[in-house]
Amino acid sequence: MDRLGTLRAIGNQPGPFDIAVIGGGATGASIALDAATRGLKTVLFEQADFGQGTSSRSTKLVHGGVRYLAQGDIRLVRDALRERGRLRRNAPHVVHERAFALPCQHLWEKWWYRAGFWCYDLLAGASSFPRARSLTAATCMANLPTVMPKRARGGVLYSDGQFDDSRLLINLLQSAADHGALVINYARVNSLKKNDRGRIVGLGVTDAETGHGIEVDARCVINATGPFCDAVRQLDSPTTTPLVAPAQGIHLVFRKQFFPGDTAMIIPKTPDGRVLFAIPWHDHVVVGTTDTPIARVTLEPTPLESEVRFLLDTLGQYLSPAPQAEDILSVFTGIRPLVSKQGHTKKTSSLSRDHTILTSPSGLITITGGKWTTARKMAEDCVDQAIAATGLAAATCQTDTLPIHGAPQQTVATGPLAIYGTDAAAIAAIQQSTTDGAVPLVPGHTLTPGEVLWYVRSEMARTVEDVLARRHRMLFLDAAAAEAAAPHVAHLMAAELGYDTAWEEHQLRAFSAVAKHFRWNATACRS
Repeated sequence: MDRLGTLRAIGNQPGPFDIAVIGGGATGASIALDAATRGLKTVLFEQADFGQGTSSRSTKLVHGGVRYLAQGDIRLVRDALRERGRLRRNAPHVVHERAFALPCQHLWEKWWYRAGFWCYDLLAGASSFPRARSLTAATCMANLPTVMPKRARGGVLYSDGQFDDSRLLINLLQSAADHGALVINYARVNSLKKNDRGRIVGLGVTDAETGHGIEVDARCVINATGPFCDAVRQLDSPTTTPLVAPAQGIHLVFRKQFFPGDTAMIIPKTPDGRVLFAIPWHDHVVVGTTDTPIARVTLEPTPLESEVRFLLDTLGQYLSPAPQAEDILSVFTGIRPLVSKQGHTKKTSSLSRDHTILTSPSGLITITGGKWTTARKMAEDCVDQAIAATGLAAATCQTDTLPIHGAPQQTVATGPLAIYGTDAAAIAAIQQSTTDGAVPLVPGHTLTPGEVLWYVRSEMARTVEDVLARRHRMLFLDAAAAEAAAPHVAHLMAAELGYDTAWEEHQLRAFSAVAKHFRWNATACRS
């Protein structure tokens, strides 16, 4: 995960790569890992930072999807539940169990949802996650102490997985690199090279840091750019029909005092039919999500006032005291690459979250749709198809039981560095060798100078935003705290990368512009 070294290795590659992946999110990283572990020469290009789009903005759940079970998407739920178990086994330092309580007002609701979770557990098969059970009013309130008693006259307790999405993504990329893949961020694919028969044989790439062009030969090109997949498909065929009907979902983040304890809550049916979660995460509470069709896909989407109001109003019907707009520490917005056969739909909440793989006449393989939990299975399916289409000699899929980079051999450690798994010792050593290396940069948050240096040296962090949004999650947890930490981060990065004060000032301006999308103006939600 050294960027300059990776650039040199790409330029010195003898002969074509077997697989070139476009997109450094969950799907692309999983494909790069799958291909590399099968012995295929693999390269991955990401136009911005790894996970800058959808893959860092999820609900932080590794789950089958209760909502999809209600929609009758049995195969998706079954596959996701089985992948949930694999992720927990393969990355126990990042993925862990989280108990969820579903509060019920009426007895019939409790038994109705209890039956649904019986099916959920049945689809999970032999699972290490505890089975669902009924809750009395007293035990429901004990699990959800700030929920209004009238909303919790009983309930159901079940278990699902929780994770830090961008931390797992970095570990997947590290795993791919460990197995020989070359992965690089800030490298935009701007053309597809074709031979005289119209078959794709490579890529034209621009290094965003230098502006230099890179020509790459590849036997197979895979488009794994999520909501941006249609833009890549148009590089192949300008008249192609759009595949994605994009929708955005937002999440609000509050201090944990509004939702204390370790049990998450699910509201299975809101007034417009959506599912809402309130989830403890990094000593805060995350509330989401919405499902709003959008016309344009951007790297930095903006929450709508109607979405924020919907979440606040719904939460206010359950919690006492209820958080208000001025209590929002951060709001983050992600775009879902939902597949629409018609290319357009008004109700994105009804579209399947399953994945789709298409091969164009030129040989471009596009994979889109799906969800974080099933990214490993999506990658397996995609690489299988790539091998079949190109005749590449490769081993069978290796990722079913493959430990992800950082996975400890035995017990998962505890403490602020536990999420780094086996990398924790190296980070601790940097902290000890750096002045104040283990002292948090801002009160109330865990980020230290030693971690910033680790991100730059070993995780390809190139900007202040990379550090504060995706290597550490401070911007997602508390936008004001992240802005306070930004000058410290910029100074540390400039010294490490050899940049001057002008670079620091540019970085701070750029980060402030991004942070505006995470801050919420409380007056906007006041009637």
